[in-house]
Amino acid sequence: MKLLLKAVTIASTIVAAPVLADNWALDSDNSHLAYGTIKKNSVGEVNSFTKLSGHVTQNGHAEIEIDLSTVETNIDIRNERMIEFVFRNAGTATLKADFDMAEVSGLAVGKTTTVDAASVLTLAGTEIAFDTEMFVARLSETSVLVSTNDMVFLNTEDAGVNAGVDKLMDLANLPGITRTVPITARLVFHSDGKQAAAQPTTPTSVSATSVSGDAKAGKKVFRKCSACHKLDEGRNGVGPSLHAVFGKSAGQVEGFRYSEALQNADIVWTPESLTAFLADPKAFLPGNRMQFPGLKKEDDILNLMAYLQQED
Repeated sequence: MKLLLKAVTIASTIVAAPVLADNWALDSDNSHLAYGTIKKNSVGEVNSFTKLSGHVTQNGHAEIEIDLSTVETNIDIRNERMIEFVFRNAGTATLKADFDMAEVSGLAVGKTTTVDAASVLTLAGTEIAFDTEMFVARLSETSVLVSTNDMVFLNTEDAGVNAGVDKLMDLANLPGITRTVPITARLVFHSDGKQAAAQPTTPTSVSATSVSGDAKAGKKVFRKCSACHKLDEGRNGVGPSLHAVFGKSAGQVEGFRYSEALQNADIVWTPESLTAFLADPKAFLPGNRMQFPGLKKEDDILNLMAYLQQED
């Protein structure tokens, strides 16, 4: 299921082609979405979907639909159980994204690039936001290939399918099924050949911040944090929400259970205090439960803080 999310990210990436036609259609026969699972701590399996469709419009809006009834686990009864209990007979998952076309403007035939892409999956009433780096290759004037650049991991809790996975475990009498799965994707799009004029681009201004970092680079650094922390207000995970973190007192995010060290810390998160914490959390505040060893490169810290400030 996590694999579904990946599709929209990929779809959104093709929008970055420099001279887009009126419409780019997904080539289902040459596209592939797959995800992996591990059972009993040692049995690995690869599953996929065999039917997907989608398009990208000239203005950069991408939509992909995945036929959930075509999930292929190589065991018929397991396919049926996935459809009923995990996907809840939803029929189709819808993925939408809007992409900044200027990101890879000028990509010529035979050239490649990587871009950051954001997307949203809607599955049985649950929306999951997703962000990753994608590899883009211009195959011809009318064809584009988009794939995952790095391995991507998504979890069942975010997708709202934990109960369905529990049911699968019960039916198959399994001691465990992974709740975080790796995803790979390869999507090919073809245009209808009706070229539209390239849209002029305007330079984007970088808002002033109190740290001299690169927010775009910091977005990539944040991937190291995103397994535990979210940027949405009120959304805690393994770690507390980092929404509008600057200027807040440490240990005060509502609804999160902190260590005593953080609860009793007299710390306000400023660029200076956060820099010291991110470099070595344990040394900065002994007794806190954060397991992350810290960011060892100063540029990574500055870039991450610039990104956090931008998102505030």
